[in-house]
Amino acid sequence: MLQVERANSSDLVVNHLPDGSRVIVDAKNETVFALNATAGAAWEACSSPTTLSKVTEDMQRSCGMEVTEELAGEAILRLQEKNLVTTSGSSPRATRREVLATLGAVALPLVVSLTLAEQRAYANSAISGNDSVRPEAIISKPHNPGN
Repeated sequence: MLQVERANSSDLVVNHLPDGSRVIVDAKNETVFALNATAGAAWEACSSPTTLSKVTEDMQRSCGMEVTEELAGEAILRLQEKNLVTTSGSSPRATRREVLATLGAVALPLVVSLTLAEQRAYANSAISGNDSVRPEAIISKPHNPGN
């Protein structure tokens, strides 16, 4: 059985947006995470140690619609990839196709992150009118501290 809990959240500042999405700032690692409403519901479901089935139930209540265990598992995986939650135990791993097949009106969980330096670079380019720095260019570039 999959056990899930939030990673150490003492350094995190969480902002809840009206549409159910979340913006989480990790001051220690200077990273900002943007979670859509689906990932935000999963994040909220992990406020205390829990199981995948409980996360699924909590997401159903929060989203107000049918959320499958496959979708909840996908959300947990996305949060785990960004080190926002930790897991232990095993769970049946659904394929992306299975997750997509179970979707109704619920969006796929999305977790995006940018470091504060990447955000500043994008903001500076937007202010200066320099369109050569686009978010997708910042995200895809490897970080080279010497440059």
